[in-house]
Amino acid sequence: MTLLEYILLGMLMEGTMSGYDLKKTIDSTVGTFYKASYGSLYPALKRLAEKDMVMLTETDNSKNKKLYSLRPSGEKAFLDWLSGPMQTGRNEQLIRIFFFDYLDEELRQKRLAEYIFKLDQEIHMLEAVQNVVAGELAEIEHPENYYYRVSVLAYGLNHFQMERQWLKDIMERKDLNHVKPEN
Repeated sequence: MTLLEYILLGMLMEGTMSGYDLKKTIDSTVGTFYKASYGSLYPALKRLAEKDMVMLTETDNSKNKKLYSLRPSGEKAFLDWLSGPMQTGRNEQLIRIFFFDYLDEELRQKRLAEYIFKLDQEIHMLEAVQNVVAGELAEIEHPENYYYRVSVLAYGLNHFQMERQWLKDIMERKDLNHVKPEN
């Protein structure tokens, strides 16, 4: 199964949703580190329905509105995946930067500046989300029930801030003493 399929199963653990609602929920939660388009979301939902992990219900109250809900086999698949060992991921940006020596300096600087701009947008968005979440947590009875979700938010913010600083350092060609052998 794909990561998107597991994300969809996880979102449906919260309850029945339309494809539109799933996309909105993904964008507002894990969307800072996983991008899902409608072009990938609906085929993934179709595959999950074909695997009998998701039930599709067509509603009469709205034109072509389909609701998706989790079946027991989908919940089991999600929980099996969730409880399995974690794996390290790929990072395409690091692979590209690894090969940046093949680009001229002007293009390297341009691409790094563009990436820093995108990171700045993500940082500002996560800071706004963090403020909203802090307010919501202050009003609920058991905020500790959301510990891991809030931890991922903090990780995302810290990660983007660290990545931004690292990119600024390499743009400025800071000293690479950390790769020189010690004598």
